[in-house]
Amino acid sequence: LTSWGNDFPGGHGLTLSNQGGEEFLIISDHLGRVVKTTLDGKILLEIPDPVKIGVYETGMKYKPTETAVAPNGDIYVADGYGSQYILQFNASGEFIRKFGGPGEGDENFSTAHGVCIDDRDKQNITLLCTSRAHNSFKRFTIDGKYLSTIFLPGAFVCRPVVNDDNIYAGVCWSRLRYLNQTPDSGFVTILDKNDKVI
Repeated sequence: LTSWGNDFPGGHGLTLSNQGGEEFLIISDHLGRVVKTTLDGKILLEIPDPVKIGVYETGMKYKPTETAVAPNGDIYVADGYGSQYILQFNASGEFIRKFGGPGEGDENFSTAHGVCIDDRDKQNITLLCTSRAHNSFKRFTIDGKYLSTIFLPGAFVCRPVVNDDNIYAGVCWSRLRYLNQTPDSGFVTILDKNDKVI
């Protein structure tokens, strides 16, 4: 039908958001941009670079890979190829908080590649965040407090996607390929409402 967006040379993530009955796109460019657009590409909002607004220290990398939008319009940015934080902004693009960061603790990430809203329990909406090199999804409250880890042994998972009772995620490669550098085709992993692989 049409095409647009060649001003996003590092285009990596695409989130469809329905706000008040109107649909928008949130585009993550891992060269350092996150923008909200109409469906035909008109830029409505650009999320500020965390280095430029003093959230990151000078020299920290910002390479966003994915976003998620909460029911109240807050935008969560996964800095998966950068400094390993999840950054939370309000619907107007004002910074609220960051959480995570690199490391081996429960609340830390290694390739914070994806983020999604888990609203299967409407009374307890949470965030699912990818920690790809940890072979896991990590669950946080919507205000960034660590809750739990879903460990997926050997699976370098991408963004989680919630649909009905299940969570779906592409797996770019398995531990076997990572260790031996042997080719494999990747796969999709599916988890049920109890976060168990089915």
